[in-house]
Amino acid sequence: MSSLLLFCGSRPGRDPAHAATAAALGALCAARGVTLVYGGGGVGLMGVAARAAAAAGGHVVGIIPRFLMTEEIAQPDIGELLVVETLHARKAEMHARADAIIALPGSIGTLDELFESMTWRELGLHDKPIWLLGPGDYWAPFQALLDHIAAAGFAPPNLARLTEVLPDLAALGARLPPVGGKRS
Repeated sequence: MSSLLLFCGSRPGRDPAHAATAAALGALCAARGVTLVYGGGGVGLMGVAARAAAAAGGHVVGIIPRFLMTEEIAQPDIGELLVVETLHARKAEMHARADAIIALPGSIGTLDELFESMTWRELGLHDKPIWLLGPGDYWAPFQALLDHIAAAGFAPPNLARLTEVLPDLAALGARLPPVGGKRS
């Protein structure tokens, strides 16, 4: 694995543990030689993760739609910044550049990106792992929603198989290349 696509909030959230997780994720990617691909903004959790990766010497690729450059405050000084015209182009380009996907807490934009990635995986358009990471049981209501959708007969019974909730950063680290090791 050489690149990880990060979906997360353009706000930091109320709990400082979210920003700490984002910063640690960015630093972990840098330490493991994994390119961090993200939405290109400098605000919220995405900005925290990108700055941490860059500060630790990692490669960061930001992909941002032109119309969000001022709202999400595009961050051109941390690595490669690609400006696209639409949200659809952003998601397609981010997917094309990533070997795996991880979601940290965020709002409906994060969920939109996450659901589209899950849909593409369910339809066989990719087979990239999709991981969910957040302090405590942050993703438990999301997993419960997936189980509810399946129980109501609108999805296969194993819908939740499209994602994997990681309990902590150590679990993510176990899935990334080792420090100083070769990328798989």
